[in-house]
Amino acid sequence: MTASLQGIARLTHLGIIRAQGADAASFLHGQLTQDFALLDSQHARLAAYCSAKGRMLASFIGFKTGPEEILLLCSQDLLPATLKRLSMFVLRAKCKLSDATADYQLCGLAGDSVAQIAGSAQAPWTLQNVDGAQVVHLYPAAGQPRALWVAPTDTALPAGPALDASGWQWSEVVSGIATLSLPVQEQFVPQMLNYESVGGVNFKKGCYPGQEVVARSQFRGTLKRRAFVTHAEQPLAVGAEVFAASDAEQPVGMVVQSAAAPAGGHAAIVSLQIASTEEALNVGGVALALQPLPYALLEDI
Repeated sequence: MTASLQGIARLTHLGIIRAQGADAASFLHGQLTQDFALLDSQHARLAAYCSAKGRMLASFIGFKTGPEEILLLCSQDLLPATLKRLSMFVLRAKCKLSDATADYQLCGLAGDSVAQIAGSAQAPWTLQNVDGAQVVHLYPAAGQPRALWVAPTDTALPAGPALDASGWQWSEVVSGIATLSLPVQEQFVPQMLNYESVGGVNFKKGCYPGQEVVARSQFRGTLKRRAFVTHAEQPLAVGAEVFAASDAEQPVGMVVQSAAAPAGGHAAIVSLQIASTEEALNVGGVALALQPLPYALLEDI
């Protein structure tokens, strides 16, 4: 299975929002769940953009390309509405938001390609400048290192073996780090996707939309759902409801992200009621097999 996760994949399912100006970092700091005020040039940020009710409207991987410019990578299907909504709150801030997708090309690096291009694998959310490209190191998948390669459109693509986009999509799923997309918008507070355990939430920063709900979920013990990696023998639609064998009427979770597995079947990230994980689970009669979570959940922040 891991042998399939080698090479370089061209990525078209992600879009890029550019935040440019003297107040770019402070503006994003006040809108997203992670600390952008202290963001440096050696790190990226995983972050969520939430509604006032704490429900995720989008997820981002953000990093600086200069002192006054930050790029935010998100699911392409969420970009137009997210850009419009964020722009409503810029007001007097010295920050211009724009769709920069056409200005950049994105690749996913997996396996040996990470070391060949970036020198070595690094800790997740480490940022490197490699020959004019930005390389964001990600959480591994199936024991293989992974990274994002982002560069202006006139930059030569990195050399190496090709990885099919479907293989990259599978690696995203089995890494356990969910990227929000349109079918599941406003369905989860960040912790329902384990974001606080993988660097997606900072509980020490200032206010942002939905902060009170996110903090309450963390500190008052009200969180009842978590993200899990699962395997099924048939395709699973993003947004499909998950049911336990004991109750065919009341769903216990939802499919967040899904991809075909190279060895057969399909992998998915599902957000589930924690109490349901001991039961037999299914999506439309298709059985789910829970897999070990590839990272530890934080017990205390």
